[in-house]
Amino acid sequence: MSLFNKIFKTSPNSEPEKEFHWQELKTEEQLESITEQSHVKPQLIFKHSTRCGISRMVKAQFERNYEVAPQDAGVHYLDLIAFRDVSNSIANKFDVIHESPQLIILKNGKVQKHESHGAINDLPLKQIIEKQVS
Repeated sequence: MSLFNKIFKTSPNSEPEKEFHWQELKTEEQLESITEQSHVKPQLIFKHSTRCGISRMVKAQFERNYEVAPQDAGVHYLDLIAFRDVSNSIANKFDVIHESPQLIILKNGKVQKHESHGAINDLPLKQIIEKQVS
């Protein structure tokens, strides 16, 4: 296997990519709906900068390692370059300093936890969500 294939895992023997089902967040109305949905089950908002290599890497790791069942949490993706106004609304509404990449976990209309950069993938999401659901 070439060095390139080792780095990017493009060999025919590598694991197939698992499909990830994001719910795109594009409007402030959707943000209000997500806030309401957080009263039923936790909602995760992943703020991603499409211009940032670190953000792209963290997003790929998040997708690869995500283990929460769809019935236990909603997962939303915000392209903060294209929808900067929504990103600003998140910062204002939830009093969370804007960072990118950033993961925000909502429950009962409030931020339960948020992290940015590599700390996103260090979160024990399954345990956090299970604690929020029970």
